[in-house]
Amino acid sequence: MLKSVFAKYVITFVVFLLVSFLLLLFIVDSVVTNYSVRAERRDMRGVAASCADNLAETFAADGSPDFGAFIQAGTMEGVQGHDGYIHRLLDAIMTNFEDMTVYVTDANGGFIFSTGKAAGDAPAVGTVILSGEDLAALDWETPSETSRAKVSLSPASASEHAEGETAAEGAFLWEHDLLTNRNSYAYVLPVSIQAGSPVGYVLVVSTAETWNNLMNTTVRSVTVAALWIFLAALIAIYFITERTVSPLRDMSRAVKRMAVGQYDVRVRVHGRDEVAELAMAFNQMAESLENLERMRNSFVANVSHDLRTPMTTISGFVDGILDGVIPAEQQAHYLKVVSDEVRRLSRLVTALLDVSRLQAGDRKFDMKPFDICEMGRQILISFEQKIEGKGLDVEFECDEDNMYVLADRDAIHQILYNICDNAVKFASERGKLRMSFAWSGGETNRHRKAVVTVFNEGQGIPPEDIPFVFERFYKSDKSRGLDKTGVGLGMFISKTIIEAHGETISVDSEYGKYCAFTFTLARTEPPTQKGRALYTQGGNS
Repeated sequence: MLKSVFAKYVITFVVFLLVSFLLLLFIVDSVVTNYSVRAERRDMRGVAASCADNLAETFAADGSPDFGAFIQAGTMEGVQGHDGYIHRLLDAIMTNFEDMTVYVTDANGGFIFSTGKAAGDAPAVGTVILSGEDLAALDWETPSETSRAKVSLSPASASEHAEGETAAEGAFLWEHDLLTNRNSYAYVLPVSIQAGSPVGYVLVVSTAETWNNLMNTTVRSVTVAALWIFLAALIAIYFITERTVSPLRDMSRAVKRMAVGQYDVRVRVHGRDEVAELAMAFNQMAESLENLERMRNSFVANVSHDLRTPMTTISGFVDGILDGVIPAEQQAHYLKVVSDEVRRLSRLVTALLDVSRLQAGDRKFDMKPFDICEMGRQILISFEQKIEGKGLDVEFECDEDNMYVLADRDAIHQILYNICDNAVKFASERGKLRMSFAWSGGETNRHRKAVVTVFNEGQGIPPEDIPFVFERFYKSDKSRGLDKTGVGLGMFISKTIIEAHGETISVDSEYGKYCAFTFTLARTEPPTQKGRALYTQGGNS
């Protein structure tokens, strides 16, 4: 069984070419064979008609009563003569037909004279070479065929035939003693004077060597040309197929390496065709998997650290209290530390559960209108102590005092709180922290959205890390110098929630200067208007 695409492709192409060339050879052979047969039979008719007409004309002019004696006299020494005018006349007619032999017989089919290819092997004078059965075949051919037999002559002879000087009909003899092989032909035509009985017969035998040679040469030439074309096409298809299959082979090897954890492999990209696009897509996938694996390893390391550190702290302090190492007056302090570490573990587990629920689609959102500006104020107040500790310059901008959006309040609070927490955490000392709320520029209120932006001056995000900010397990502070509690799931959770609301979230940052996160929410009317609730979703009211 073939497993290689390259082998299948090449073999299929080779089989297709072979079948095509065989079909071509069959067609050429059929055409050339049919043409050569028709041409050979036409030439034989023409030679026979020309010989019969000239013999009839000279015999009538000579006035001899015996056709056999006339022919023998015209050849001087019969079969052996070479200087007679009858011999010269027939040789002149046979000049261009080297593969034919002309036999002249009397009225009874007895041999008199021959010239042409096989004249040296002629039978003795008087030998019957046309039997009664052979002569009876003259009645089988139709006048139309007889007419065609007379048009192969020179223009002068053709005009003579048109006048009807020879009214007799000729016939092909498919079986005759003088036929040497299946490619030989025999044609007999009577020699008649006007409308009288035949005084003799002209038998033309052809080996068809000329046309057979032409056919063989043609077929051989076509075969050689086809073989050269086949060879050139095979070489071309080999390189084309190799160029096409090579990236697939590289991808196969790369996939096998990736299966054992080597995500740094890439395949070469050649050209700009579909295979090149596939190779580029594969490289992009490999890069994504490599980044995902790197973030996963980082996540495992971070989670391991985040689990080990608080559990070590909890275990140490609890054991110290139980063993009496920690004095009673200090136990309250260390129990507070244990409580903080437990909350830290709880946050980690909650984040992991949120990711699991979001990916499984189990988290349901309660879409209700609420004031996003009021939520922003409350979140800023909750960070008051941290903001004062870093001396941040806080700016709060809102297009209106109250801006109502339609969303899940708890989910949006989680997102905005997480973004603000990161903004405060990574802001530079005495830097700027700005929270802004604005309406997007839609034509009507039904198409406008609330655009929420949290901006901070600080380290920012490196350009190469921006595409991965919203990926799972991403942490910009890889040294954990500033972010000691995060596990790299907050922004992934935020993006998943925002997209579940049908909205967008993005990040803009200049490394070393600033960072800004922006997300949108659907606008709606206040929760109560004219005594009833008006809810809209997706920006429609």
